[in-house]
Amino acid sequence: MELINFNAGPSVLPTEIFPELAEAVTNYKGTNMSLLEISHRSSTFVEIIEEARQLVRELLKLPEHYEVLFLTGGSTTQFALVPYNLLPVDGVAGYLDTGTWSSKAIDAATVFGDVDICGSSEQDQYRFIPKDYKIDPEWSYLYLTSNNTIYGTQLHQMPETDGVPLVVDMCSDIFSKPIKDIERYGLIHASAQKNLGPAGTSLVIVNKNILGKTGRDIPVIFDYLEHIKKKSVLNTPAVFAIYGCLLTLRWLKKRGLNRIAKDNEKKASMLYAELDNNPLFIPKVRNSEDRSIMNVTFDLAKAGHEKTFDVFCENHGIVGVKGHRSVGGFRASLYNAMPVEAVETFVKMLQDFTWRFG
Repeated sequence: MELINFNAGPSVLPTEIFPELAEAVTNYKGTNMSLLEISHRSSTFVEIIEEARQLVRELLKLPEHYEVLFLTGGSTTQFALVPYNLLPVDGVAGYLDTGTWSSKAIDAATVFGDVDICGSSEQDQYRFIPKDYKIDPEWSYLYLTSNNTIYGTQLHQMPETDGVPLVVDMCSDIFSKPIKDIERYGLIHASAQKNLGPAGTSLVIVNKNILGKTGRDIPVIFDYLEHIKKKSVLNTPAVFAIYGCLLTLRWLKKRGLNRIAKDNEKKASMLYAELDNNPLFIPKVRNSEDRSIMNVTFDLAKAGHEKTFDVFCENHGIVGVKGHRSVGGFRASLYNAMPVEAVETFVKMLQDFTWRFG
């Protein structure tokens, strides 16, 4: 049985990249060496990472003063590296609290300086995106999480910041659509394992003009400027994961971000329409303007049907729909590589479930 993978991350990858990814394990490009054992200082790997960095620049139309880094440690590490590199010793940063990952970022930032929490939806279990919050022009940056994988909410439009740099965690929606007004962003970070490639590396896009202004000494390995100097090879990078990102970036370029965006909207609209009109299911996020197009979260209307639904999904080759352990329920992740046809199959399965058990 062919499976449909709705896991939230690591998640579905484009099927087109697997042949090259698999071949690279045993014999990369006729070198008679596995990509897993080549030197990260070799010209072979330099070509890989440089092409990957260039494709990021092309896809997002980055100006010259923006740098592209592939770093290790995941976005949890970036929660700390962002304030370490961007928050002056006497500065203040603004943070919008929209869920678990923004809360963790806030906790990390308080180690380095003062943090203003400008808005929070914690009181409603993070089921909406706070609005009408005030932005202090004196903030060093405003930190946002664009898509909240656990709760199924998403920022579909960035706020006007009057010159305050945006720092955005785009782990789960990077490359899901074109980015408008890139100059408004001071830094973007995203772990690979959702829309970019296999787990093991993180993408950091940063305006280098905002670096080196904190007034604090930063150990070399934690300093973005040092990673820029060494072109992401300051220490040993995740060679295989970055190659997976390169293959995915080629796939993204071939399809184009405008087409990707249209497909993502179609998938999400189709699934939300079914959940809204099916009496057995309840979307967790009621406000349509706050709903994520990447992670659709929902509950069953009838208590006690959860195990039945789990088995029904398993029997239909549907995997990864169990909700995050902190909120329960169910979640279907519709990342870029998820085909429209797979979502159509899932919708039909929901209808079949309702016919049998409704």
